[in-house]
Amino acid sequence: MKAIFNKTVIAESDNTISLEGNTYFPPDSLKKEYFKETNHHTTCPWKGVASYYTIEVKGEICDNAGWFYKNPTDAAKEIKDHVAFWRGVRVSQ
Repeated sequence: MKAIFNKTVIAESDNTISLEGNTYFPPDSLKKEYFKETNHHTTCPWKGVASYYTIEVKGEICDNAGWFYKNPTDAAKEIKDHVAFWRGVRVSQ
């Protein structure tokens, strides 16, 4: 699977996790130079508190476009630190 933003692959892995219609990429699959952690957080009743990354590629910025769980609940422990995307990031095979 690949995550693409501004015509650039920002994450790629054969070891993603599919959950609730989202593809979660393992942390080592991210091209870290494009990611900056933000102060934005949301809460999922069963996964816990989500943290977010803003993504910047070739001068184009997508705020809070990737989310991940640093300390997920036991029910979601398999996605700890894995990143899912939205807001203009395309995920495909």
